Amino acid sequence: MSLTLATTTPGEPEIFASLQGEGPSMGRPSTFVRLSRCNLACIWCDTAYTWRFEGDNRPHRDGLSFERKANQIVLGEEDVAERIAALPPDRLVVTGGEPLLQGAALARMIGALDASRPGMHIEIETNGTVAPHPALDHRVHQYNVSPKLAHSGNPADLALIPERLAAWAAEARAWFKFVIASPEDVEEVRALQQAHAIPGSRIFLMPEGRSSDVIRARSAWLAEICGELGYRFTDRLHIHLWGDTRGT
Repeated sequence: MSLTLATTTPGEPEIFASLQGEGPSMGRPSTFVRLSRCNLACIWCDTAYTWRFEGDNRPHRDGLSFERKANQIVLGEEDVAERIAALPPDRLVVTGGEPLLQGAALARMIGALDASRPGMHIEIETNGTVAPHPALDHRVHQYNVSPKLAHSGNPADLALIPERLAAWAAEARAWFKFVIASPEDVEEVRALQQAHAIPGSRIFLMPEGRSSDVIRARSAWLAEICGELGYRFTDRLHIHLWGDTRGT
């Protein structure tokens, strides 16, 4: 039984302690596990090394492709649990890629983790298109759901599945984080909120960007929009602190 993870360098899984950089838990010390593979392909994705392997022609603005062997590693679930348990934070953030594609294996890994580090707070970051595995769902404290808007380049029928959005809207543990590149994107958020009864109190808007300069420029107008419409604003703290780098 195993999990497929991203790497920081060839052969080294992307498991690390840092601060949560986005959303409702921003600033909290957390251990991160970055899984590999994704069912979507965002044109501005800052972790394209988790899915855009050689031979994958889905568009990305950098036009780069990654050698799979150097950027992906398979580890046993107990091995992953041991590496998490060895790090100080009592909060685990599972990110990707799309983590819920490996829901059954994640459930087993967290079961193994409970033996040595019981009671860890578990967050799952997801694009919102995949239902949680039943064996995993009961162990998750928080879902950070980031539906992909039109500017991501994903077809709406793949990225915005009505029954999934409605299910997340009805899930009290789910927080919505929308990536915003232009003011026009906010109108799409408002339409989705109305169509799927998403509580405004659980919606965060986050500027798209992989550098502090871009994030700060977009934050200036996005913060004003959040103030006007009552949405919560989230920065990208890790980009300001460490830049767009793996393992941070």
